[in-house]
Amino acid sequence: MSNLERYSRQILFQPVGESGQLKLLNSKVAIVGVGALGTVIANHLVRSGVGYLRLIDRDLVELSNLQRQSLFDEEDAKLQLPKVIAAQKRLNKINSTVTIDAHIADINLDNAEELLTGMDCIVDGTDNFMTRFLINDVAVKYGIPWVHGAAVSSRGMFTSIIPGKTPCYRCLFPHVPTGTGETCDTVGVLSPLTDIIGSFQTLETVKILIGEKTTPHLEQIDIWDYSTMQMDISEGRNPNCPTCVNHQFDFLDRSSQQQIAYTTLCGRNTVQINPRNKRELDVKKLAELLEKSGNVSGNDYLLQFSPDEDTSIVVFRDARVLIHGTNDIIQAKLLYSKYIGN
Repeated sequence: MSNLERYSRQILFQPVGESGQLKLLNSKVAIVGVGALGTVIANHLVRSGVGYLRLIDRDLVELSNLQRQSLFDEEDAKLQLPKVIAAQKRLNKINSTVTIDAHIADINLDNAEELLTGMDCIVDGTDNFMTRFLINDVAVKYGIPWVHGAAVSSRGMFTSIIPGKTPCYRCLFPHVPTGTGETCDTVGVLSPLTDIIGSFQTLETVKILIGEKTTPHLEQIDIWDYSTMQMDISEGRNPNCPTCVNHQFDFLDRSSQQQIAYTTLCGRNTVQINPRNKRELDVKKLAELLEKSGNVSGNDYLLQFSPDEDTSIVVFRDARVLIHGTNDIIQAKLLYSKYIGN
């Protein structure tokens, strides 16, 4: 019983008990997105004793993250650490018995199956619809439960999606929304909201892992006016759903994909450039080349290059690039070609 002592107060809670705790210790969970929601979820799951936690995030820590992203501090922002690395360092200090598997990656159709299969549960810490549809495709294809969550401004929602038992995400949201929706970068977000939604997502994850019943609702809350709404989705499965009924996994379809993906990051004045051919860059060698053309800084995981005061280019070891200072894909392509090459 000594190995379980740190979880004694959780074990005393009857629905968990010792048997539930042992299930948690032998569970594997992937968190996609280690930002406001993801840091809350990771913190609680590690303290709860989930045995293996895979963290997936494409970004680095910035000063503006610290208002709500609870695993990071000013030193992480100063060092420009990738979020998964900063989170891994902090989580290892919280519970050294948990395996923290950190991936500096933009999850996409080329790596989603590799990163998400083999997990007992996937948790959504993302901020965009396309990634959620991709998670849903992988989850349904391989029968992996996942927990959806979203938080923006003062409003949030969450639900659990159990393939074969509940409606899938595409049943609930049949079409990818068009246009630019609200994001934390455009309308802001309150820190207590992300704590609340992330905590509920953690609770749903724990229930899935120990075999307890999850919510039958799409739960919604607005913390500014203290309002809540429960939408019963237990009978919401679409009999013609392309994903969970017809097993048509459109978001894993490679047939129409380019070799290089260019994506504008809403509200951030940034274009992401993601080569689909996997390769690893020598960032130190690239830094030496770029020093002649502007200011260069960085660490073992990335470099940041500023050719002028309005532009900042972040290059990761996996050849992914963030070009800050423009939403113009054509301009971003020109900068990419000029400084990074093909």
